[in-house]
Amino acid sequence: MLQEGFHRSFSELFSLLQVEQQKRAESDPASAQQLQPEKLETMRLHLCRAEQAERSGSWSVVCEQRLVLGQYFSASEDRSLSLHFLRSCAGGERAGNCRAAAEARACVAELYLQQGELEQARQQAEQCLRQTEGGSSWSDSTGRLLQMRVRGTLWRIYDRLADAPLEARNYTDALRLLHRSHRVATESEDRQTEATAAYRLGLTYQSTGDHDTAKEFFSTCAQMCESLQDTEGLGNAYKAMAKSMESEGNTQEAVQCLEKFVEVTQRSGVKHNLVDACMCVGKFYYTMGEYSRASHFFLQSYEVACETGDVSLLQKAQVWLACARPQSLIREFSTCTTLMSK
Repeated sequence: MLQEGFHRSFSELFSLLQVEQQKRAESDPASAQQLQPEKLETMRLHLCRAEQAERSGSWSVVCEQRLVLGQYFSASEDRSLSLHFLRSCAGGERAGNCRAAAEARACVAELYLQQGELEQARQQAEQCLRQTEGGSSWSDSTGRLLQMRVRGTLWRIYDRLADAPLEARNYTDALRLLHRSHRVATESEDRQTEATAAYRLGLTYQSTGDHDTAKEFFSTCAQMCESLQDTEGLGNAYKAMAKSMESEGNTQEAVQCLEKFVEVTQRSGVKHNLVDACMCVGKFYYTMGEYSRASHFFLQSYEVACETGDVSLLQKAQVWLACARPQSLIREFSTCTTLMSK
């Protein structure tokens, strides 16, 4: 590299190797960077190409070469190298507003999200979204529209950021973040993502006691899941809607939603979900004192649980069936006795 005149590339490579070698030697001496010649060669090749492009003022090519390196070091042990090249690409002042710099920033946001550094991830993703406004037709290296990709990332970031206020029952901040999440999910044109965002908003409104708004979002989620043939999402929406209806005292509507929940899970063929659905309906009837109907659904949950081979699930179904069945028989016996006495 020095003989070819790439002094800056050599200096950068040498500096990176020193840092990486020291870090890896502390944890695992066998993984030191000098033992991986293919990585050294890849770094040498693209750093030299980037320096050559910089000399000729081709800043977009500089970014492309650094983006290639950032994506090449995708293994978890190479994450610091990946971040170095991606940040140098995304933050290059002379690169201007080019496609490669925007993609690099999207990659940085995703890496921060993976590491749980949510605030840094949010800043990078929001900046990337602004960056792509001038290039709405830009695609990433896989051919996906960059705007759609970063909106999907931003949805996940806002969704994760809402976890802390939700845990603290700070619903004002949680709803603010979840509405942002829902907005970018809608803009991402990914209906599965939008359905999930609507469901999360519904659950949060449900926690605040605003059941009317919660039902609106659950209904939106159900419609989308039905069009997507997402039986699990559809079942969850019906189950959540039933809870809001029950809280409002609309028991008949709640029962109808729960029975739709069972129908949907039967179509899905996922036995664990069907056990959960049947037990959910059974518990509802049990609390209403309709022990015969409760027994019917608890028996279904028990029979399906037997097929799963899941012992804990089977025991749970047995307990509920054992609670409801005697009550049902007592009720039937009392009815017969009353009729006979007449």
